[in-house]
Amino acid sequence: MTRGGPSVAVLDYGIGNLRSAQKALQRVGADARLTADPTDIAAADGVVLPGVGAFGRCSQALEASGLTEVARAAALDAGAGGRPFLGICVGLQLLFAASEESPGSAGLGVLEGTVALLPEGVKRPQMQWNRLDHESGHAGHPMFAELGDEPWVYFVHSYSAPVDGDTVATCEYGGTLCAAVARGSLWATQFHPEKSGDTGLAVLGNFVAAVAA
Repeated sequence: MTRGGPSVAVLDYGIGNLRSAQKALQRVGADARLTADPTDIAAADGVVLPGVGAFGRCSQALEASGLTEVARAAALDAGAGGRPFLGICVGLQLLFAASEESPGSAGLGVLEGTVALLPEGVKRPQMQWNRLDHESGHAGHPMFAELGDEPWVYFVHSYSAPVDGDTVATCEYGGTLCAAVARGSLWATQFHPEKSGDTGLAVLGNFVAAVAA
């Protein structure tokens, strides 16, 4: 395990391959640890919420682990410019209030809007590399430092968050989709940085740099 870097709590709520996100964060210099302990999470310099699979299942697992309010508080704090927080894939979707995928399952409600099914006429899920487009005015966002003008990243998803004022990057797949959001120190990616090669490691490195700062 990497030692000496900024501490990052990867929320361990039993969903998906959380360890791949942890290992990628360690590779770029974080002291990243899987934890469901609120005390450890409160003491960390940054927080990461990964997620794969169905929105409802992730929401239920987060609640069962006792981490719903911990995650919501951490995300709200980051959105106000506090301790950095990173959501990945369904971890991005959970920041919203709800998803068409799982009616009746509540998200964290930190960001406004409902996650919706990908457009008609495309294969679902989008399971491929796709080009990341910086939204107008956000090309200089620290999430994208050193990524170049046309970075390619890896997506696996059938639902997408709304494109709105918090959207800092999009991709084209049957229409313009939300690929990343940011508000204050709250960052989230629909793509998987831990599966996106050097580009994804650069995104994670930028997050760790923000944590260290």
